[in-house]
Amino acid sequence: MAHISRRKFLSLGALALPAAMGADAYLLARTQLRVAKFEARPGGTCRFVQFSDLHYNGDSRYASQVVQTINDLDPEFVCFTGDLIEDKIFLPEALSFIRQINAPVYGVPGNHDYWSRAPFADYDRAFAATGGAWLVDRSVVLPQLDLELVGMGYIGIHAFKSCQADRRILLMHYPAMADRLGTNFDLILSGHSHGGQIRLPFYGPLLIPDGVGRYDLGFFETPSGPLYVNAGIGTLSTIPFRWNCRPEITVITL
Repeated sequence: MAHISRRKFLSLGALALPAAMGADAYLLARTQLRVAKFEARPGGTCRFVQFSDLHYNGDSRYASQVVQTINDLDPEFVCFTGDLIEDKIFLPEALSFIRQINAPVYGVPGNHDYWSRAPFADYDRAFAATGGAWLVDRSVVLPQLDLELVGMGYIGIHAFKSCQADRRILLMHYPAMADRLGTNFDLILSGHSHGGQIRLPFYGPLLIPDGVGRYDLGFFETPSGPLYVNAGIGTLSTIPFRWNCRPEITVITL
């Protein structure tokens, strides 16, 4: 039987640990859905779901799991905060999953939705089929909840007219925009950061994209109101990893 020295054992262990972390980040962590809960208003009676950054690339099994998890939560409505796809060839299938959600879905575009050059008219039809809407620089009022949902595109300043209901929620992709909206909201929902995808203990995200600023993940107070940044569902095609930052569906009460 072969023997191995303590020094060699430790050396091999040091090499194996990053490999194991990498395998976990690719094979497991990127599809281990987490349901987070956020109380925007203690004792709130309005209960809905946020998800973001699906980056659908043909993984139908995972997308089905996302839809089933949302449906099992039985929300009053659903908010999607951008980046449904990266490549427009995946749009029809991605929108078929949106149509399977059993609640009105309200969504806004992310940078990859724009960059893909996919037709927003297709998004309009799919989100409307759920009873919701694709909100690009416009708003809708949910009379039964006395709630206005405002959807922001790239800029969308003209969408920030006077409030049309007792409460107002802003859906936008870039969280850093919360510093320069020039108006207040009861709640702002955002994505884009993916939580960094790889987060080191006592350090935070290794890398975050432009448009995030200090708002990388979770709840923040901002000049424009309370902000919640969702960790996202998918990963960038160029960085298909997550570690210590599981994909997230958020249940919110307001």
